[in-house]
Amino acid sequence: MRFIFAGFGGQGVMLMGQVLAYAGMIEGKNVTWMPSYGPEMRGGTANCTVVVSDEQVASPVVDKAEVIVAMNIPSMLKFQDFLAENSYFFLNKSVIDREPNKREGVKVFKIECNEIADKLGNLKVANMVMLGAVIGATSIVSKESVFKALEKKLVGKKAGLIELNKLAIEEGIKRVREQ
Repeated sequence: MRFIFAGFGGQGVMLMGQVLAYAGMIEGKNVTWMPSYGPEMRGGTANCTVVVSDEQVASPVVDKAEVIVAMNIPSMLKFQDFLAENSYFFLNKSVIDREPNKREGVKVFKIECNEIADKLGNLKVANMVMLGAVIGATSIVSKESVFKALEKKLVGKKAGLIELNKLAIEEGIKRVREQ
């Protein structure tokens, strides 16, 4: 399955991709993760592609994706035409106040990531709310593998945020299953 995660720098799109790729590795799948940054790190656009497959992955380059996550309007506009047939389009409803182009065979999920993260007590976990929605809808990897990946990725001072990130993932899974 091919993924594109996109948003402003600082929204955690790279971490979403890394955690998903790491979870795939934990499950013995073949994975790639390729970042792409805009001219600025914070506030500029950032995106990454992830491929998770049981087969060998020939290239990390994704021209059509089965899953696209857009955390802001510019990302939605830029990547909506990269959707493959029978794909998933995840939109951060907290920031995106418009509709994407209508495409047959595309399931659109609108998740209020910022509001959910705010209720959990930290806006920085909005990305993990969205990642939870992605794994809840696609079942590409298990929640347990994502939790293990988080524990490997969030170390040092960030280790104190692991439980909050897990709660955010649980909320994302719950929200996508309500849609």
